[in-house]
Amino acid sequence: MTSWAIDLGTSNTAVARWDDQNNEPRMGHFPDIAREAEEGRDLEVRYSIPSATYLNERDFWGRRLYQYRWMRRWLPTPYQGLIGRAALEQNKQASSAQFVRSFKTALMRDSYRTLGRVKTKTVGARVVATTFLFELMQFIKNKDGKWPRRLVFGTPVDSFEPYRAVLKEIAREIGVRKVGFVDEPVAAALGYGLSIRDDRPVLVIDFGAGTLDLALIRMTKSKSEKIGACEVLAKEGLVLGGNHVDAWLFEKFAAEKGYHLQGINEMVAQWWYNAMLAEACRVKERLFFEEETFFSLEPPERLRSLDAILQMQGGPRRDPVEVSRTDLIDLLDEKGLYRSLKDAIRTIERQASRHGITSKDIGEVLMVGGSTLLPQVYSVVEQHFGRDRVRAWQPFFAVAYGASVFADGGRRTSDFITHDYAIQIFDAAAKKKDYQTIVPAGTHFPTPKDFSKQFFVPTCAGGEPEDLFRLVICELGRHRQEVDEFVWDAQGKLHKAGDDREPGGRLVIPLNEQDPTLGRLDPPHQPSDRKARLEIAFGINEDRWLIATVTDIKTNKVLMKERAVVRLK
Repeated sequence: MTSWAIDLGTSNTAVARWDDQNNEPRMGHFPDIAREAEEGRDLEVRYSIPSATYLNERDFWGRRLYQYRWMRRWLPTPYQGLIGRAALEQNKQASSAQFVRSFKTALMRDSYRTLGRVKTKTVGARVVATTFLFELMQFIKNKDGKWPRRLVFGTPVDSFEPYRAVLKEIAREIGVRKVGFVDEPVAAALGYGLSIRDDRPVLVIDFGAGTLDLALIRMTKSKSEKIGACEVLAKEGLVLGGNHVDAWLFEKFAAEKGYHLQGINEMVAQWWYNAMLAEACRVKERLFFEEETFFSLEPPERLRSLDAILQMQGGPRRDPVEVSRTDLIDLLDEKGLYRSLKDAIRTIERQASRHGITSKDIGEVLMVGGSTLLPQVYSVVEQHFGRDRVRAWQPFFAVAYGASVFADGGRRTSDFITHDYAIQIFDAAAKKKDYQTIVPAGTHFPTPKDFSKQFFVPTCAGGEPEDLFRLVICELGRHRQEVDEFVWDAQGKLHKAGDDREPGGRLVIPLNEQDPTLGRLDPPHQPSDRKARLEIAFGINEDRWLIATVTDIKTNKVLMKERAVVRLK
C-alpha cells in the first residue's frame, strides 16, 4: 500500500512518498497546481503547492447528490475548488471572497472560523481544508493511478490534539483509510538522515516566510518510532521571516526612488505594492547566490512623491536600482535580524539549562525553511555551534522527506551519511584534480575501522622529495534527483548543487584544506619512486567522525591510528 506524506504549510504544501525501487523519498510533482519558476529565480519551486483554495458551488446535480450522506465519500463538501497555483491565477482576475489564501492557522485554532464566502453562504476553515485536500487527492490519484489509502501529516509541536483529530476526520471523509502524524521537528530529523533511536537533543531552526521557530527536541524510540512524537525541551518563536525581508527591501527601493502609494486608486496601489514585493523577493533570492543584482520593476511616475518629481532634472529617469549582497547584509543587520536570531538561540540555551542540558550536549542543528538561505544566517549558526553539527543541505523539503520515511514505517533505523565524501587526487594523464569517493551517500555508521582502504603514491609536487603526506578530504554535493541541494563553503558562501561547479553538476567543498597533513615521511619519498608508499584505512565512528589509520609501507610504521580527521554529515 503506497503511503503519501503531506507537509501542510501555512503558505506552501509539499507532498512526498517513499520510493521502494530507489530506496529514497520522492517528491510529488503536480505541474497544474505547483508554483511556476519565474525568470531570474534560482530556487526550486516545482514541488511547492500554494496552500490556497478558490471555492465554487457545485452544479445543480452536485448539490442534489450532496444531500445524500452515502454520496459524501465522493462529494465530501458542497463545494469544488481550484487549489494551489490555479487558485492564485483565478483570483488574479478579480479579488473574490471565494478565494482563501491559507487555512492552516485557522484550522489549528478554530476549525469553524469563517474564511470565505460563496454567494450568500459563509465557509469555515474545516470545509476549506476538506476541499483543498480532496482536490489534492484527485491529483495524486491521477499521478499514481489509485486513490491514496494512507496519509501521514507533519504537524507543529505546539499543535493540540483537536488539530490532529480534525485532520483525521477530514482524511476519512475524503476516503483515506489510515492516517498518521509525525511532529515536524521529528520529520525534519528523519529527512536529514538522523535516527529516531537516538535520544541526543536536536535543535531545529525553522525560518520560513513569516516566522522564526526554534525547537530543542529529544526523540525517543518509544515515542518517535510508534507515533512520530518528540519531547520538547525548549521552544522559542518570533514573528520574523522572509516576507519581512521583502518588505524591508521594498521600503529601501521606495525611499531611494521617492515612490509612495497613497492618494491613488486603492486597487491600483495594491496591485503595484504586491508586484514590487514580488520583485523584492526575486532580488533577495538572487542575492543568495550572486554578489549583486538590480531592482528593475518600477511603477508609473504618478506614484512618485511630489518632492521627488521636483528634484528630477532632465525628465523622468528609469534607472534600475543596484543592490548588492553587502547591502542586504547591512539591511538585515540594521533591522536586527541577526541579533534576533542570536537572542533566540540564547533563549533556547537558557531553557535547556533547566533540564541540565548545555550547548555542547546538543547533537545536531537542523536548518529548515527558505529564510535559512539568507546571507550570514548560516554563518551565525555555524559560529555558535560549529560547522560539524549543522545540517542545512535541504531546507525546503526536509519535513516532507522525513514524513515519507515515517509513512513507510520508519525503515531507517540507524544514522546514515547524506553526502558523498572523497579524497582529492591528481590525475597525471589529464593533468588536473580529480576526486575518489571513500564514503558514498547512504552509508550507515558506525562502520568498521577499515571500511575504505586505499593505497597512495605521494605526488612529490614540483619534482622535489616529499616528507609530509597531505590529503584533502572533500564533501561532494550533487544534484542527484529532481530537488536541489545547498552547500556552504568555508567562507560561508551559499552554492546550489547542480550549478557548473564541477563536471556532472558536482559541487566540491574541501573540508580540511587548512590542515591536510596526515603524517611525516621518514625517509622522504623520492619523485622517481612510483610504488605505493602509504596504506590508509578510513572508517566512521559512532559520533560521525571520519577516522584514518595511516601506515608507511616502506618502513612499516603507523603514522596515525584511528585519528579523527573531519566530521561527516
